[in-house]
Amino acid sequence: MADVPVIPSGQTFECTPTHVWDGDGPIWCAEGPRVRLSGIAAREIDETCSPGHPCPRASGRDARAALVALVGAAAGVGRHGHILVTGPTMRCRSDGSAGGNRTASWCNSPRAGDINCAMVNDGWALRWDRYWNNHRC
Repeated sequence: MADVPVIPSGQTFECTPTHVWDGDGPIWCAEGPRVRLSGIAAREIDETCSPGHPCPRASGRDARAALVALVGAAAGVGRHGHILVTGPTMRCRSDGSAGGNRTASWCNSPRAGDINCAMVNDGWALRWDRYWNNHRC
């Protein structure tokens, strides 16, 4: 597996989405990073919620479909179950590591604006106050 960079906290970077796993990420970027959307929680694809995480009513599959629509268009399914996407390059700001090789980030798409806020405002994910950090939609 190729090295996947974790972008340092506070740094902005570009992300052209290529794959989406679930409603809060990771979103794989053509530029290398894997983005976990900051400050939100969506159900897992198996419809569970991890202990201690906010647990929205929206299904994991519906949340993933909503995120795919916000960042671009579905272009198939990858060999590990990720949804392949094509979409415009987003501008993201890192909140640092989200564990493993994921970068916690706030992302804006020329297609849909603030992705993190859109997922919460449309009911696909819940705001996770512990990580929201006074973000403004």
